[in-house]
Amino acid sequence: MWAILGLVLLADALDMIDSTVTNIAAPTISGEIGGGASLLKWLGASYALAMGVLLVVGGRLGDRYGQRRLFLVGIVGFTAASAVCGLAPTPAVLIGARVVQGAFGALLIPQGMAIMTKTFSPQMLRTAFGLFAPLLGLATVGGPIIAGFLIDADVAGLSWRPIFLVNLLLGTIGTVAALKLLPRDDDGDPSVSIDAIGSGLLALAMGGTLFGLIEGSSDSWSPLPIATLLTGLLAFAAFGRRQVTAADPLLKPSLLRNRGFSSGLVTGLVVFAATSGLAYVLSLFIQQALGADPGDTALGLLPLTAGIIVAAGACMGLMAKLGRTLIFAGLAILALGVGGLLTLVIVNGAELTLWQLAPAIFVTGLGMGACYGTIFDIALGDIDADEAGSASGSLSAVQQLAAGAGSALVTTVFLQVGGSFTHAMTVTLIVVLAAVVACLGPARLLPRRAPAEPTGGH
Repeated sequence: MWAILGLVLLADALDMIDSTVTNIAAPTISGEIGGGASLLKWLGASYALAMGVLLVVGGRLGDRYGQRRLFLVGIVGFTAASAVCGLAPTPAVLIGARVVQGAFGALLIPQGMAIMTKTFSPQMLRTAFGLFAPLLGLATVGGPIIAGFLIDADVAGLSWRPIFLVNLLLGTIGTVAALKLLPRDDDGDPSVSIDAIGSGLLALAMGGTLFGLIEGSSDSWSPLPIATLLTGLLAFAAFGRRQVTAADPLLKPSLLRNRGFSSGLVTGLVVFAATSGLAYVLSLFIQQALGADPGDTALGLLPLTAGIIVAAGACMGLMAKLGRTLIFAGLAILALGVGGLLTLVIVNGAELTLWQLAPAIFVTGLGMGACYGTIFDIALGDIDADEAGSASGSLSAVQQLAAGAGSALVTTVFLQVGGSFTHAMTVTLIVVLAAVVACLGPARLLPRRAPAEPTGGH
C-alpha cells in the first residue's frame, strides 16, 4: 500500500512540477528558440488548458477501461511528450508537445485517487490524504527551483532542456513501478458513458476563446483571431446547451442551479486565473526588469510558495470552525499582498531588490494559500451526495482551466501594455487587484460551511 501511495504521489508530483517549471524557464527558452511573446503566453497555458479540458474525461475513461490501464497509458504518454518538449527544435513543436503532455496528464492524474479509494483501508486513505498537501507543496516549490538551478548549471550544454528530459528518468521509474504494483482491473465498467461531444465543445470553446483573445491583442485583431474568438464563444453556448440535453453530461445542470456551488465556481475561476497569471508575470518581471538569472528568480519566488503552504496548512485546521469566513480573510490578505507589490513597483521601479520584494511576495502567498485551501471545499457545502463526484471533478477541471487562462491572459496584459517593464507591471498588478476585489461579491453567496465529510471524485 505504501509503495502504491508513493507511485501515486510521484505521478501527481510530475504534474505539479511540469505545470510550474516553465514559470522560471520561459524567458530562457524564448531567447534560445524564438517565439517571442506568443511563446511566453502559451508555454504554461497550453499544458494547463489540455489538462483542464480532459481531466473529467480522464476519470470517466478510467472507470470504463480500468484505472491501471489508463494510468500506464497516461504515464508512458506523459514521459514521451516530455522527451519531445526537451528536444523541441521550434516553438511550435514545443507548444504542441506541451498540449500532449497536459492531455496524457489528464489521463494519468485521476486514476491514482480512484485506485487508492478502491484498495486502501479508511485509515490508510486518511493517512494518504494527509500526506498529499505537504508533499505536493514541496513539488510545487521544487519545480521552479530545480528549473532555475538546472538552467544555471547548463548540464551538458543543454541549457533549459533538462527540465523536461529529467522526466524520462522519473517516468520510466513510474512505469516500471506501475507494472509491478498496481492491482489489475482490466475489465473496467463498459456501462460508464463518456460525453465526447461535450468534451469536444469544451475544448473548442476554451481553445478558440483564448487563442482569439491572446493573438488578437498581439496581432491588432486580424480576421483569424476574430473568427476563432467568435467560434469559441459559439462553442461555449453549444456546450451549455449540451449539458442540458446530454444523457450523462460532464457538468450536471442541477449543480449550476445550486447558488453556492456556482458562486464557488466563479470565485475559484477568477482567483486561480488571477493568481496563476500573477506568479508567471512576477517571474518575467524579476528576470526581465530586475535582471535576475533563473536561479536567483527561483529563490526570489520561494516566499510565494512558502506562504501558500503555510496558509493552506493552517486553513485545514480552521475550516470546520470558520468556514466561509476564511475565504474573505484569504481575499483580504491576497489584496494586501498585491497592493504591497504595487506600492513597491510604483515607488522603486526597476531598482527593486529581491529582499525588498520578499515580504510582499510572502503575504501574497499567504492569501493565495488561504483561498486555495478553502474556496472549492466550501463550494461543495450544499450539494447532494449523488452530485459529489461530478462537482469535485468539475472544480478540479476549472482549477486547471483557470491556471491556463490566467497565465495566458495576465501575461498578455503585461506584454501588451507597452512602455517600460515597471509601467507594464504596475498595470498588471492593478488588473489582478481589481479581480481579487471583484471576488468579494460572489464569495458572499458561498455556503457557510464545507461538507461534514470530505467528498471524493475525479
